Amino acid sequence: MELLETQDPEKKKLIEASQRHKQELQREVKSISENTEKAMKNALIIGGALAVTYLLVSQLGSSKKKKSKKARVAAHVEAETDAEPATAYSPPPFISQVGERLVSQATLILLDIAKDKLSEYLSNRNQKHEDS
Repeated sequence: MELLETQDPEKKKLIEASQRHKQELQREVKSISENTEKAMKNALIIGGALAVTYLLVSQLGSSKKKKSKKARVAAHVEAETDAEPATAYSPPPFISQVGERLVSQATLILLDIAKDKLSEYLSNRNQKHEDS
């Protein structure tokens, strides 16, 4: 069967053209897949960095609110019972300062990474639009 197809020059040209189109389509699909994969990775990195930053900030913010609420409740209980003040555990100031600084530095690093990835993505996107 293939022998008959290759003997006819017009069929041979059509088959070759079909193969070229098929290869070009496969290259384009592969290129689009790679670009989409890169964009998704960048989006996940940026989203993850923002999510971690949000969680850290919300945890730090909510822990301060909880402490102050607990302090108010403890003061209220003290006033009612006229007992000696209850001593609540509070971490040494040095350790809390180190923790706060570590969290703020981690947040800055994550935001910097997110900014770099976002600017890289946008520049790649602009270059692709200029090339097309």
